[in-house]
Parts: sequence; C-alpha cells; structure tokens
Amino acid sequence: MKNKIIVTGGCGYIGAHTVIELITHNFEVLILDNLSNATEKTLERIQKITGIKPRFTEIDLKDAVKTNAIFSKHQDAIAVIHFAAHKAVGESVDNPIKYYKNNLYSLLNTLSAQRKNGIQNFIFSSSATVYGTPKTLSITEENETQRPFSAYGNTKKIAKEILEDLISTDKTFSAISLRYFNPIGAHDSGLIGELPSGIPNNLMPYITQTAAGIREKLMVYGMDYPTKDGTPVRDYIHVVDLAKAHVAVTRLLEKKQEKAFEVYNLGTGVGFSVLKIIKSFEAVSGIALNYEITDRRPGDVPQLFASTALVKEKLGWSAEKNLDAMIRSSWEWEQNVRSIKNL
Repeated sequence: MKNKIIVTGGCGYIGAHTVIELITHNFEVLILDNLSNATEKTLERIQKITGIKPRFTEIDLKDAVKTNAIFSKHQDAIAVIHFAAHKAVGESVDNPIKYYKNNLYSLLNTLSAQRKNGIQNFIFSSSATVYGTPKTLSITEENETQRPFSAYGNTKKIAKEILEDLISTDKTFSAISLRYFNPIGAHDSGLIGELPSGIPNNLMPYITQTAAGIREKLMVYGMDYPTKDGTPVRDYIHVVDLAKAHVAVTRLLEKKQEKAFEVYNLGTGVGFSVLKIIKSFEAVSGIALNYEITDRRPGDVPQLFASTALVKEKLGWSAEKNLDAMIRSSWEWEQNVRSIKNL
C-alpha cells in the first residue's frame, strides 16, 4: 500500500515538480490548490510524465470549514507538504495585508485541520529570506533569523514561530522546515516549468520571457550592492533537485526524525550574481539580452547563499545540476510552453 501525501499548492511551480518526484518514488498524492497562480492543466502534464494523474481538489485553504472537510476524508495521509502561499517579494512590500491574510490563514487552517484529523507530520515550504541580511556567509541553519524586509519573507518567519509554539505544546506533532534559496530551471520533459501570471517577479522567467520577445527588456534592480559586480548574489538551485530533497525528507518521516522540529537549507552552496546569470544565459542560448540597470527593489538583500552541510549529513541529499543545466532547462521550457499551454 502506498503512503499518501497531501500537497497544498501542488499545481504550482515547485509543488508540481515535487508531486512528480513523489509519484515516481511510489507515493500516493492528493493535491489541494486554489489555482490562483497555477492551472489545472498541470495535472495532465504530470500524468504525461509519470503515467499517473494525481488526485486533485480545488480549494481555498483560507476557508477553515472546507479545509477541515477535505482533510477529514484523508485521515490516512502520513504527512502534509505545504507549498500554498503567495510568493512575490515586491508585491508583498506593496500589499502586505494580502500576504499576511493568505499565507498565514492558509497555514493555520491547514495545521488545524490536519491535527484534528490525526495527520501528525508537516513539511513546510520556507525561504532563505528568514535570514534577512545575514551576518555571516555561507548561511547555516544556525544563523539567526531576522525580521525580513518583505511581508512575504516575514510570513515565513512568523510561520517558523507558529510551528515552534505548536510543537512545544503538542508532543505528537512534528515538522520540518525547508529553507529554499532560489529555485530555477524546469523538468527535462519540457512539460513543467515556471509560468507566472503577468509580469514575472523572479529573475529567470523574466530573462526567458525577454529572450522570447514577450518582455521588451529585463530590469536589473540595482548595481550598487557590495558585491563583485554590484548586483545581488543568490544561490540558485534546480527545481528538480529541490523536489528530490522533499522526497528525501518524506523518507525521513517514514523512519523517524531526530527532533520534533527540524530545519534544513536547500541550495547549492554557491552564489551567482544577477549579471553572471545574464551572461551565462546569453552563452547557453546564444541570445543577447536587452537589459537595463534601474533602482534597487524594496526587500532585496545583497547576498544569500547556503551552507548545505547539514542536509547532506542528515538526509544524504545534495544538489546535482549545475548552472548551465538550470539555465538550459529554463530556456527549453520557455520555448515549449506556448505550444503546450493547452495540454
């Protein structure tokens, strides 16, 4: 009998890649998603890749009654992987209430519903933004979390505190928080990738859409940071590597994690600047990008890159794909997506 995993936000970018890896590793998956930044057509794409169409319920997790009702039907699940959240840093600075309401209500309702229905394991999609402007690099899990500059980041920090408080009072409950650095790339099939609604907030889809002629030019937010070339430095990780890390964490739950609340960084341990990503894309694609240097974007910090020693030691996981592979798969997805969007 397959172990069942409930995946909230499972039609989204990271969620869909993780669902593919879970199915590939013989888990049964139930996706819960409100499709606010995703499409139900993703289910057919997952089926085309894996041969299995995951179960799906369209639901807004801000609705506590409906959330509890769906969890009551799946009390046999061994864990919840919680991706459901708004995630655009810039938008969260402009509209913080939207982010606090969506990200925290959906988290609280999910936790309440799963505990009420006896599902005692929770895997949380967190972010390196909880480290704020780090005092030391590379960033280990022992780095102090700080008040992030964006409402998006702060919802992740508040979520950590909610989980800590919950676990301190409920000895039957356990959680693992995965702090992502910067996921990019797409599935090798070319059927699943990042497809944001409207103007992209993340660097890579902005680059690929500019190269494809969908955007007139790429905006580079700030060239006066204290970095080698003046542009922000980030740790970019292939989304498939990230998805595989979730499988490794879920396998840990099948055994038993050491502590009731564990935290792992998910990155490569290497930082690349925005200009380095642009130049690497031009080299891989053969296309010269039209870009413009503009003012810094609120909420951005100069450098973030991970120490991945702990996750390698505890879970035996490390990222495998290099920067060229990340960029190449992103560009192949961009070239494919317009022709497969109706699949």
